[in-house]
Amino acid sequence: MSRIVTLQQSIMAEDEKFAASIREANRKRGLLMVNIIGSPGCGKTTLLERTAKESGLSFAVIEGDLATNRDAERLDVLGIPVVQVNTRGGCHLEANVVEKAMESLPLDSLDILFVENVGNLVCPAEFDLGEDFKAAMLSTPEGADKPLKYPYLFSSSKIVLLTKTDLLPYLPFDMKMFTDDVKSLNPEAPVLHLNGLTGEGFGGWTDFLKDRIKEKTADAR
Repeated sequence: MSRIVTLQQSIMAEDEKFAASIREANRKRGLLMVNIIGSPGCGKTTLLERTAKESGLSFAVIEGDLATNRDAERLDVLGIPVVQVNTRGGCHLEANVVEKAMESLPLDSLDILFVENVGNLVCPAEFDLGEDFKAAMLSTPEGADKPLKYPYLFSSSKIVLLTKTDLLPYLPFDMKMFTDDVKSLNPEAPVLHLNGLTGEGFGGWTDFLKDRIKEKTADAR
């Protein structure tokens, strides 16, 4: 008599091994790793450009996009070590790909490794890349209602960045709704308002990073 045997295993199980390997290697280095997640056009690359110009921190970037190396070119001009990863249709980066990309970067001389994930509020939030924390980004033109529509990203991130705040006078953006919804999902996460054109708010971002670096390097001792 034939039998049916059901085997269940997380489809992410194999990639989780790569994430654990990355996390342990970065712990030994004292290297902070940040996974930046947001929609296309929310200002992820602008955030990194501003961070390079104003923070005084040494960092590299793994750039995730479906196609082209345009974002990587913007960072390369500033002298930032960068590896472009094109997913060719994939909606997120995976830890095995990130670990391979890391081989081309001068990790031992860095304060931070940023991953600029593929533009998407859903899939990238669900995959562990071995990062220390996720940073959720939302631009004001996307609307104040997005945190509750995409709750996993906003609840699992260590910090929330609201970008393009220079457009607030021209948009029907309900700031109270946005703030209340984020706090209902993630009471501990700071919410920073950033203006990529003027640099307003970036001091809070760089201070946050420096505090996390201190914590990371202390853990490595």
